[in-house]
Amino acid sequence: MLLKNLIFQKCFFGQLVLVASWHIHNIVNSLKEGLTPLKDSSYMTNGYLETTIDWIPGIKEIRLKDIPSFIRTTQPNDLMVHFLLGECERAQKASAIILNTFDDLEHNVLEAFSSLNFPPVYSIGPLHLLLKEVTDKELNSFGSNLWKEEPECLEWLNSKEPNSVVYVNLGSITVMTNEQMIEFAWGLANSKIPFLWVIRPDLVAGENSVLPQEFLEETKNRGMLSSWCPQEEVLDHSAIGGFLTHSGWNSTLESVCGGVPMICWPFFAEQQTNCRFCCHEWGIGLEIEDAKRDKIESLVKEMVEGEKGKEMKEKALEWKKLAPNAASGPNGSSFMNLEKMFRDVLL
Repeated sequence: MLLKNLIFQKCFFGQLVLVASWHIHNIVNSLKEGLTPLKDSSYMTNGYLETTIDWIPGIKEIRLKDIPSFIRTTQPNDLMVHFLLGECERAQKASAIILNTFDDLEHNVLEAFSSLNFPPVYSIGPLHLLLKEVTDKELNSFGSNLWKEEPECLEWLNSKEPNSVVYVNLGSITVMTNEQMIEFAWGLANSKIPFLWVIRPDLVAGENSVLPQEFLEETKNRGMLSSWCPQEEVLDHSAIGGFLTHSGWNSTLESVCGGVPMICWPFFAEQQTNCRFCCHEWGIGLEIEDAKRDKIESLVKEMVEGEKGKEMKEKALEWKKLAPNAASGPNGSSFMNLEKMFRDVLL
């Protein structure tokens, strides 16, 4: 009966901007306004995606290139767009929508959401912090990693100075070309900043992930490579001075909770939106516009050693204080929202 009463046609674990703005406004209004589908592939590169829109609740202004990537299609009957429209309709029939975010982080959009014709919305994040309130040891053993962790990297971090290391991880499914990996490698090497770089075996599309021997020799005393690592613990480590990320929501939220500023290189889905908020709303991100070694070197140096990086670190530490407050009982906003959701939906 509990499962029957808790009718989550879709449980959105992501940024509220993704749910409210994309599913309702970015799709429906983009179709109405003729913003999508694109007329042809030239619109990807001719500056059209720099067009700003101002009709998304809670957001003053955002570029087309910063909203989820599904809008960038030239097909009138794009499968993904129509799938998401269907999901939007299903979500309207749900008993509740729960989000892995917290009120302070996305207050304006959460507030604007109340004007939309949707079921009640409960922000109950950050979930990984909320889980710390669970006392059942068996439940605490659950994890969400798709790859086996290598904890040796934590020992390596213990030997480094505070805020001195840049952590590089492009997520569990993102792939890059071999040429892009080489540019990242030499950008890191030329920055002279210590780094911890997670390189999955399948990181390079269709090829093995092999770095130049010259790079390995150049960085052997200040770099560590890993196939995967315990990311929450890494981002909580005092040695980490910045995070070069694909801007997936889990990684973004974990970095917020760790008080770690980010260099953002978004790929698809809502990652562009997450990047936009990190860089322009929350003050904790720098975006890679051009993935060339000199640009990457410059951004890494700025984040770890520059004045902009210091400002970002201060702001990140402010968010770090707010996140656990939201997830802590009995008065944290997310903790109370979770209890309210159970009362409203289950009882």
